[in-house]
Formats: sequence, structure tokens, C-alpha cells
Amino acid sequence: MSQGNSAPPARVEEMFDRISSVYDGMNLAISGFQEPRWRRKLIRATRIGPGGRALDVACGTGKVTTDLWHAAQPGGSALGIDFSARMIENARRHRPADLEGLEFRQGDALALPVEDDDFDAATIAYGMRNLADYRQGFAEMARVVRPGGTVACLEIYQPTSVTGRLLGIWFDRIVPLIGRLVGQGDAYAYLARSVKGYPAPERIAEIMREAGLEAIEWEPLAGGIIALHTGVVPQAAGSESA
Repeated sequence: MSQGNSAPPARVEEMFDRISSVYDGMNLAISGFQEPRWRRKLIRATRIGPGGRALDVACGTGKVTTDLWHAAQPGGSALGIDFSARMIENARRHRPADLEGLEFRQGDALALPVEDDDFDAATIAYGMRNLADYRQGFAEMARVVRPGGTVACLEIYQPTSVTGRLLGIWFDRIVPLIGRLVGQGDAYAYLARSVKGYPAPERIAEIMREAGLEAIEWEPLAGGIIALHTGVVPQAAGSESA
């Protein structure tokens, strides 16, 4: 059995429903206002350009999805999928009415409700560590991306560098305190626990290979507490490179 989050999926879903109204503000605060910069690096890593089709898994309130849509213009599209109904409601509520081709849909990251080879790239930001099976999560993303397309994952991990450990204190001790201030202390205590349970970047790279991806690369961000992983869906045997 592949490694994954041991928390009951229904409990995680209920927690994300509860924090949906404070999610964006908390992400900005607990990242030290660096989250938009990390998000831009994720978008660039997908190599999405005009006319492209992008999928954002565990999309939350849709910020990454919307950025992918902009990167795919003119003529492209972006679909955000999340298992939390309230996250999807918020994403739809804040979606500008004139952005044709931007869509949000409720669904399971381990059984994505989309066809094979339907996208040029797929992303997941701060969602992989919540999945019950990391390999299946990457395998599903690889399934729905065309050969030669990119799968990209942005995630918090347990730091090993001195700088990263200092930043880790922020997530372990301060973030739960901030969570209590907005009435969601248990949810943000879960954040600290889930980071501790998430594999090291080297192991995530191995899991991506096990899921069928190739050309795996990863980059540490924020002093070694955030990792940006990318992988490529292999070309079919005998086909030419894109």
C-alpha cells in the first residue's frame, strides 16, 4: 500500500468546509505574504501557454486555477477540482463572470472526474499531504495529462536545514495560535501534524516515478520548508517528443 495521510478523508473534508471562509487570508498570513510568489513559480513550472488546458487538483478557493486560466490565454481553459463543497462554492462565487473557460467542480483527487489525456498540465498546491494515497494522487494527475505534459506539486514539508527548522517553529507553534484567533485552532493544529507526516522531497520524487512520471525535478523554496516538484508524462512508445 502506498504512503498517504492517515486522517479519515471525511474528517479532512469537513475541516476544509469549515475553514473555507478564512482559507485565503490564513494562507497569506502564515506564509509571511509569500504565497503569491510561490504560486507564480508553480504556474511557470507547468509551461502552460496560450490555448493550453490546465487542471488544478485540490483547488480550494481557486486562486491557482484562476492564475492557470490567465496563463492559458488567449483561447485556453482551466478546471479546478476539490472535494470540499464549500471551497467550490467560494471559488464559483469569486469567479469573474467574463472568464470563459474557467470552471470549478467538486470531485475526488484519487478518482478525478475527467477523461484521460485531457489536459496539458495538472497542479496541486498544499493538497497532496491531505490525500490518503500519494502515489494514486500523482497517478491520477498523470492519467489526465497528455503525453509530454507537466504534473506539478507545491507542498509544505518537514525542513532539515537550520533556516528551515526555524521556519518550522512558525508552523508548529505560531500557526495553530493564529488558527485559534479565527476560531479554527484544531484545523491549523492539523496543518502542523500533516506537515510532519509528509514524506521528504526525495521520497516524493520517488513516488512520482512510481506513479509513472519521468524527468522529475524539485526545488526547495522559503529556506527549505516548501518544495516545488515537477514531472513529465511519458511519451507513448514510438511517438515523437512534443
